[in-house]
Order: sequence, then C-alpha cells, then structure tokens
Amino acid sequence: MIQDIQNRDIVIVGGGAAGMMAALKAAEAGCSVTVLEKNDICGKKILITGKGRCNLTNNKEWSEFSTHIHPVAAFLRPAFYNFDNFRTVEYFNSIGLPTSVEQGGRIFPLSMRAADVPKVMVSRLKELGVEIIYGADVNAVSQVGEMIKCTYCLSSNGLASNSILSKAVIIATGGLSYPSTGSTGMGYELAESFRHTIVNTFPSLTALVPEKYDESLYGIELNNVELNLMIDKDLVQSERGDVSFTTGGIEGSLGYRVSRKAVKALINGQKVALTIDLKPALSLAQLSDRISRDVAALGASKDNLSQSQMKLLLRGLMPAALIAPFMAYNKDLNVDNLPAKLKEWYFVIKSYVGYKRAVVTAGGVAQSEIVAKSMRSKLVPNLYFAGEVIDIDGDTGGYNLQIAFSTGALAGTNAAQQILKLRRV
Repeated sequence: MIQDIQNRDIVIVGGGAAGMMAALKAAEAGCSVTVLEKNDICGKKILITGKGRCNLTNNKEWSEFSTHIHPVAAFLRPAFYNFDNFRTVEYFNSIGLPTSVEQGGRIFPLSMRAADVPKVMVSRLKELGVEIIYGADVNAVSQVGEMIKCTYCLSSNGLASNSILSKAVIIATGGLSYPSTGSTGMGYELAESFRHTIVNTFPSLTALVPEKYDESLYGIELNNVELNLMIDKDLVQSERGDVSFTTGGIEGSLGYRVSRKAVKALINGQKVALTIDLKPALSLAQLSDRISRDVAALGASKDNLSQSQMKLLLRGLMPAALIAPFMAYNKDLNVDNLPAKLKEWYFVIKSYVGYKRAVVTAGGVAQSEIVAKSMRSKLVPNLYFAGEVIDIDGDTGGYNLQIAFSTGALAGTNAAQQILKLRRV
C-alpha cells in the first residue's frame, strides 16, 4: 500500500550530525523540511563519539586543520569557511549547549555528555517546525519532473510504502561504520541510482591487528610515544602521542591516525608494520647512557644482569604492566640491544578491525561530482550531499564531526537558497 504523497521544500535522508545541521540551516532560512531518520532517535552515532563525551570539533585554524582531512582537503575549504569550527561552537552555544576547550584544543560539551548534542539539535529542530519521521527506511529516491520523490518504509509497519515529493533532497546517510547505529551504506545506493560514482570504501580510524598479538597487552595505554608506519619497509608516517592496546588491536589517537594508510595498504596487498618508540625524547646514544647508569645503580654489569634485575631496569623505563609483554616480544633482550628495542618495538600488522568498530568510512560519493561551494550534485540540480556519505574523512580529534557540520550547513543553506530563489521568480 502506498500512502498519499506529501510535498515539502526539502527532504533530508539521515538524521545524524550532517543531516540535522542541514535541516537546521534550511529551516532557519524559511523552508519546510522533513528529516527521514532510520533509527528511533536522531544522532545515534553521536552518542558514542569521544568515548561518550562527543568531541564536537577543535580550535585549529584552516592551515593546520586541513592537514588532517583526506583524501583532498581543498574540497572541504568552501564548506569550512562558510561554517568553520568557531562558528560551530558559537552556534551550539546559541542553541543551549555550552562548550569547553580541552587538551590539544579539542572542544566538548561542557557537560561532557554526548547525548546533550543531539538533544539540543532536536529541540531546535522542533522549534523551527521541522518534521522528523523516525523509523523511516528509505529505499528509493527518484526524479519526478522537477521534483524528487523519496520512498520509504516505516519500521512500525514494514509493509507500508510511503512517499514524499520535495523540491530538493539532501543525502546525509553516513557511511558503513558502526552498523549498529544504522549505517548500512544505503546512501551509496541512492547516489548510484542517480549515476553518481562511489569511490571504493574502507574502514578508517580503526584498530590494527598485529601478528601473534599478546593478550597481556590488552588494556595498556602508552602516553607520549612515537608510532611509525612502515609500508613495504618504507617509513610513510610518523606520529607522537598516545597508543592503546585493546582487544581489537593497536588503537588510541596514534593508532587511529595511521590506520587510514595502513588499511588501504593491507587492502592493496602491501606489507604493513608499526614500530613504537617508547622514548622519543631521547636519542639512541642518550638512552644508552641512561641505561648504563641504571645498570650500574643496580650493582650489576651488562654481562651479568639477571632476569630479575632486567625487570627492575625496565621498571624505570616503562609502565609495570608493559614489562612482561615487552620481554615476551623481545626474547633476546639484553643490555646491549635494549636501547634499540625501546626505540623500535616492531609489530607486523596482519589485519584490521572492520566497519563494526571503525570510527569512520573512507571513500564514498566522488568529490569530483559534487560542487564544493554548495554540496550540490553536478548530475542532478536539486540533489545535495553532506557528511560521511561523501568521499571525505578526517583524523581523530573532532575533524569528522566538523566535516559533518560544515558540509551539512552548506548543503542546507544552498538548497534553501535555491528554493527561495525559485519562489521569487
């Protein structure tokens, strides 16, 4: 059964960060807006960002911010300058969400509760009269004359097919990451139905799994270390910060930062390895001198150091929990090779954790088929894209949510301008 078709100015497919921002901007411009959200709430993925605290954005200027955007940062520039990180903070403050700047310039809700972000966005959407249809599983989007028709089924009644006609549609369905939040990749299918090209997708900001991964590493976090990514024995990326060993593999801010290139290399059949420098502030010579002094302080020499003395030596060089797994990985450990082992703890990477736990999806609707200054499709004049469904992603640290807010704001603003211009004709 197909219900009667409704008419709206703008329909937004997806009620995540990008979709809600697009709806807010379109409604504030004076358009009637309907959001079709597959889940029973909006912003479900937002709830798990920033470990449940939601790293909204950061305070980096574009010159630095852009270095964390992939694959081509220039595509994001117009959207960023239209609605940058500072405007994002001002906007959330204005709708009732105070914010706080934390370490590294990262910006969070002052409450440190991720749930407060969709809460204030939905509250503002209701004030603006935006219609939100929950449990709406969109299965087709098609051109009908100068209008676009969205067809969807309601989870409350899967047999009923519903349709809405609108003057413009914004696809903001997200990618494939965290399918438990409703990310199924349907946006790619909708885009392909309009002949859009989908750049091959793969998980990013995900755990990298070493060969012979020692369970005794689970739960250990390392601060202020250096992580180096090797692809086919070539050093391709070096980062300093924090690393976490989880049940999934090597994660943390550094693990996530190198995962994009690592995953892509693994998919291409290349050899991938990570090395961890546990003492990046010290040169090899400085570290050797320190270890010699520490050995002497133990009343031993490099030739007669016992296993128990080696553990005491390591206790002054690393967290206690790391000693056993470090020695297990380096069975030939002695005073002579210890400095090099500390500077280059080597892990062969065999695989990665897929979309089920990946933070973002790399790949998506080709940038070349979207007008960067408006987020409008170059193939369909009243079709727009926003957020993770596009072939654009960022590093960890608030970059991906800012991509969502910037592209969503630009898509919503320009779709509204297009419709309001037609009204005046």
